Amino acid sequence: MASKTPINIELQKGKKAYFCSDMHLGLYPYDKSAQREKMIVLWLEVIRKDAQILFLQGDIFDFWYEYRKVAPRGFVRFLGKLAELADSGIEIHYFTGNHDVWVFDYLPKEIGLQVHYTDRLFEISGKRFLIGHGDELCKTDYGYRFLKGCFKNKFLQFLFSRLHPNFALAIGHTWSKHSRLSKGVSEAFLGEDKEHQIQFAKQYLNTNEIDFFVFGHRHIPLDYKLNDKSRLINLGEWIVSNTFATYDGENMMLKKYENDIFIEYTRNLGE
Repeated sequence: MASKTPINIELQKGKKAYFCSDMHLGLYPYDKSAQREKMIVLWLEVIRKDAQILFLQGDIFDFWYEYRKVAPRGFVRFLGKLAELADSGIEIHYFTGNHDVWVFDYLPKEIGLQVHYTDRLFEISGKRFLIGHGDELCKTDYGYRFLKGCFKNKFLQFLFSRLHPNFALAIGHTWSKHSRLSKGVSEAFLGEDKEHQIQFAKQYLNTNEIDFFVFGHRHIPLDYKLNDKSRLINLGEWIVSNTFATYDGENMMLKKYENDIFIEYTRNLGE
């Protein structure tokens, strides 16, 4: 769980924080993923004019594994644009998800990203944010937690890294191809009492003050009012919805990228 000490950021005048997740670059079919990558690069170019900080909140890649001397093939345009943004002074925080849990030192050293492996507290222009992917918030999903624990296990990572990259990455992409996303199964809002992120946030607020919980994972663009002060934002995904969030120091807004313009995403299941 997140450290109790927040990372403090003060937004400059006219600058914003951007939040996005679940781009699933490399998702089968690959031609559509390549098209989506080009669209995302265009979006990154649009936001560079007023972005001070960018949060990439997990499952940015549908499968990612780094060897010490080998990084996954592909994503050249996307990674190049991130490096360009980082070199220009935009602060980029990358949170690992369940599909890209094996991010190690390539992205920090080569691109200049700050990588987080768990939720983190931020204080941005006076507001407190709890930010992460949001996949580990259900404490009773023991099967998933066991699987995620295997993915994080250093010894099992060592064994996997002994496989030849061609074979290992083929295994990973085959697993990805047959995931529920690849089968086209859409997400649906389960109701307040069954949405683990909402239940987690409400329990967390019993002992902590948070203005915005910002998660991904569920693939549901969501702006949910928890109480008079706190909101939960789920960032949706970039397979169908192309949704993201912005914060300008005063307003937190869920938006949709469409035809090179930003459209306010107004669906609010908390009202």
